[in-house]
Amino acid sequence: MFRSTFFAISLLLATMLASKLEAQDRITVYAAASLTDVLQEIAEAYKVQTGHVLTFSFAGSSTLARQIEQGAPADIFAAANEVWMTYLQERNLIAADSQRVFIHNRLAVIAATESALEPFTIDKSTDFLSLLGRSNWMAVGDPDHVPAGLYAKQALSRIGAWTSLENHLARADNTRAALVLVERGEAAMGIVYATDAAASNRVKVLAVFPEHLHDPIRYPFAIVAGRDSKTARAALDFLGSAAALEIYDRAGFPVDRP
Repeated sequence: MFRSTFFAISLLLATMLASKLEAQDRITVYAAASLTDVLQEIAEAYKVQTGHVLTFSFAGSSTLARQIEQGAPADIFAAANEVWMTYLQERNLIAADSQRVFIHNRLAVIAATESALEPFTIDKSTDFLSLLGRSNWMAVGDPDHVPAGLYAKQALSRIGAWTSLENHLARADNTRAALVLVERGEAAMGIVYATDAAASNRVKVLAVFPEHLHDPIRYPFAIVAGRDSKTARAALDFLGSAAALEIYDRAGFPVDRP
């Protein structure tokens, strides 16, 4: 009986130790939906090189920031704009000196591949309502809180198109959800990141917004306060490493090289 009890206790302790070591080797990244494909590819390279695992929660940056504020177990936060990173930083929820920017993006207008719409140039003469036609719907991340939507609102406002389009927006929870609305034909056009469009074979790019029409689309990465560790720092370093930058570049993200 003593031997069986000892064996059971030893097995329990070994299991607990293994679980603890596994948890230490696993980093959880809360990341903007537009990073879904590229970060999953980077995670594969990270595991091959280090043996460690990156797990993800992908959603709109605002949703993720609020989840972190409520205590969600994120080790690293990757936002699609600096607004929501600043939101957490102002609440002392970002580890000191950990914030970095590795990549950028562009804002594109898309339509389903079978659409009759042709490519056009965006300027103050662009008549989006006429282009929308009978559908009358433009899919976009909700401009009230989704970074892609905020950029879209800036750009449309600067060419005088926001007022006419505001009531014709199909507001999505994130840019990938806006992409799906266009893929399904539920919206005649959509405004998404150029990398979202490149990741889909069901949409085509009609136009790319001139960058001067909106704030720079920058993706800040940072470690969440209280989750700072050597493993988290190493993971953050890898997300900005030469190997990762090559993957971002192939996915269409303009990168910041050292």
